[in-house]
Amino acid sequence: MNFPMPDLVPAYAEIFLAAMACVILVVDLFLKDEQRDVIYSLSLLTLLGCAVLTVGTVQATGGQVTYTFNNMFVSDYMGNLLKTMTYIAVAACLVYSRSYLADRGMYRGEFFVLVLFATLGMMVMISANHFLTLYLGLELMSLALYTLVALQRDSAAATEAAMKYFVLGALASGLLLYGMSMIYGATGSLEITAVAKALEGAKVNKAVLVFGLVFVVSGIAFKLGVVPFHMWIPDVYHGAPTAVTLFIGSAPKLAGFAMAMRLLVNGLLALAVDWQQMLVILAVLSMAIGNLAAIAQSNIKRMLAYSTISHMGFMLLGLLSGVVNNNWLNAADAYSAAMFYAIVYVLMSLGAFGMVLLLSRSGFESENINDFKGLNARSPWFAFIMMLLMFSLAGVPPTVGFFAKYAVLLAALGTGQVWLVVVAVMFALVGAFYYLRVVKVMYFDEPLQTAAIEPRLDAGVLLSANGLAVLLLGIMPGPLMQLCFYSIKAL
Repeated sequence: MNFPMPDLVPAYAEIFLAAMACVILVVDLFLKDEQRDVIYSLSLLTLLGCAVLTVGTVQATGGQVTYTFNNMFVSDYMGNLLKTMTYIAVAACLVYSRSYLADRGMYRGEFFVLVLFATLGMMVMISANHFLTLYLGLELMSLALYTLVALQRDSAAATEAAMKYFVLGALASGLLLYGMSMIYGATGSLEITAVAKALEGAKVNKAVLVFGLVFVVSGIAFKLGVVPFHMWIPDVYHGAPTAVTLFIGSAPKLAGFAMAMRLLVNGLLALAVDWQQMLVILAVLSMAIGNLAAIAQSNIKRMLAYSTISHMGFMLLGLLSGVVNNNWLNAADAYSAAMFYAIVYVLMSLGAFGMVLLLSRSGFESENINDFKGLNARSPWFAFIMMLLMFSLAGVPPTVGFFAKYAVLLAALGTGQVWLVVVAVMFALVGAFYYLRVVKVMYFDEPLQTAAIEPRLDAGVLLSANGLAVLLLGIMPGPLMQLCFYSIKAL
């Protein structure tokens, strides 16, 4: 049999990343401990190369939706934008984590290789047009993340967190696979676009589809970390090394959003009435439990973990607002609002955990809110950056967090669910308390620590740019909003 050669152009970035991860793994064998900067530099260059190839893919395909590998892989504007944001997020994670890893003996090739393989998994998830491709990307990302959490082998907390993450992650993967098998049984296809076409026919068994849909939504909910599939987030965020927490709390959220878009919007839009009702419940519970539980936290990593849950609940407001009474006119606005929120959340999360890493040093983990006391007296500039990040997470104008919340609330209002918007606003006000508490201790309390804050030049500059970007995008949110709108419209 003659098998036609697939078009490799849409997957150049993935092929390059896989090859470079293997090269870095081999190169690391020949390096001494004092030469680890070579691996660090190679990893950043790899991400830069992926970004160049992704932009080149857009030019080569003319921005058209392109399928390859027997329609299992798709290249489109949404995927390419999310991949580009993923490269930026992962590169920022590596820069912020450099000193932290070196101080704790984790500045090794394994860390960088696992991060790159997890990134490869995210890229495959973002471009998946087939249930199997999506699952392969998901598992590649997840297995790398499990290992990263347990990388600090002498830490009992990290080992416990990795075990919880692994067991619950395996359960979620099982739920997702079972749901996919039910949808395959009802439609006769594993290809996402073929599933969408099959649902337009009248012969599909609706009961089997909805039954499978429940399990698919459960799997997506676990990866996003929304209630009631949130149990792993506080323990994993708290127990993992802060550098790993930073990574888990940022880029994978973009892959989770892409997974939801591919499965629910690209594949199961005909069942929107059913899955939107499920997302309403998940969104309300996430905003409620996430914000209320965060108030009681004294550990800033756990506080940010619960805030993640609430932010994913807000992001779902956009996803559940696309189809109103079988009318799809609101779809592009609603889904682009959810995409804008996901990107903005990753930007804010990077900065917040980056500040936690900045205050940590050899022998000291800056994990408690009290560790931020008097930060303004120690470093007025970084106190200002942290204030911008906290204001943005709280949704205070003119930061970009306000416009992200405004966009998804406006999308939800378009569905006529005024009660849902009122509930979301109430919980946003509750959430403002614990963010503003961090600002209060930075500016009005006496410092408990006297150690000088002296970040590496690259980390200090990038963290400053991260904080200022939150303000700049808040003043001028239009360009990013338009990018999100056009990428969704192109679907």
